[in-house]
Amino acid sequence: QALRIRKVFGGGMRQSGYLAEAARYALQNQRKDLIHDHKKAKELEAVLKECVYIKSVEPVATNIVIFSLHKESNELHFIDHLREKGILLISLGKGKLRMVTHRDYTQEQHEYVIKTLTQMDVL
Repeated sequence: QALRIRKVFGGGMRQSGYLAEAARYALQNQRKDLIHDHKKAKELEAVLKECVYIKSVEPVATNIVIFSLHKESNELHFIDHLREKGILLISLGKGKLRMVTHRDYTQEQHEYVIKTLTQMDVL
C-alpha cells in the first residue's frame, strides 16, 4: 500500500526527491523572492488587461502569467517582436501565451517589459 501511495504522490518519478527538496528550499529560504515574483506577475496581469491586442488574461496566483491575443493579432509575429526586444515568452497553443517572472528578473527588466507591452500596437 505504501508503494501505491508513493506513486500517487509522484513517487513514480525518479527525481521527485530532488524536486521536493528544491521546493522546500525555496519556501524556506527564498520566500521574499517568491513574493516579489508574484507581485511582478500581478503587475503584468494588470498591464496586459489594458492592452488593446490582448483578448483575455487568466487570473494570476503565482509567478505565471497566461494570456490570449485577439484574433486580429498574429501570435508568431507577437512572439518574434518581443524576442527581438529581448523579451521571451512561450506559446501554449490555440492563441494562449505564457510569461514567467523569477528571482533573476530584475525591477529594471520588469519596467522595460511593461513599457514595451504598453507601447506595442496590434501585430
